[in-house]
Amino acid sequence: MEGIGGDGASAASPLPRWGHDTWRMYQYYLDKTTPHTTYRWIGTLVIAAIYCLRVYSVQGFYIVSYGLGIYLLNLLIGFLSPLVDPELEVSDGPLLPTKGSDEFKPFIRRLPEFKFWYSMTKAFCIAFVMTFFSLFDVPVFWPILLCYWIVLFVLTMRRQIAHMIKYKYIPLSIGKQKYTGKKASASSSGSRGD
Repeated sequence: MEGIGGDGASAASPLPRWGHDTWRMYQYYLDKTTPHTTYRWIGTLVIAAIYCLRVYSVQGFYIVSYGLGIYLLNLLIGFLSPLVDPELEVSDGPLLPTKGSDEFKPFIRRLPEFKFWYSMTKAFCIAFVMTFFSLFDVPVFWPILLCYWIVLFVLTMRRQIAHMIKYKYIPLSIGKQKYTGKKASASSSGSRGD
């Protein structure tokens, strides 16, 4: 009896090991893409373009596209929102500055850029695979879905921009920030010595 159970266990062990090795290799290459932000986003745009061409060529899967659009809007809101929302939580940790005299605290996103990119890319890949199954091709009048999504996008972004203005934060940083406070204090202390 022991021989039968032992043989079955040893015969099944290569499959989980192969799956684990494949997952480790996938994670290795995913980790290597982390510093290459521009190339990652170009790849995602290519995947999005392939998805759009697929939907256009089959003239269907508008429900899948609508669901994808809602999911991407949700990801965008997470990407633009601070980790600690000043309206909802009173925290002892870092908060967004509300006055000019407050100490500078860096903007920490609720959804980091890498997770935003990874989730978006994965969503496009899953939606692309769904376009090969007719089960997901529900007949709908797509202009209504498009209008509803545009209205939802505009209302959501208006609320998000009002939140940014109220708490005075900018979630997008373009270029490297430069600190000029040291130069101003050095030049003023140098003039005192003369």
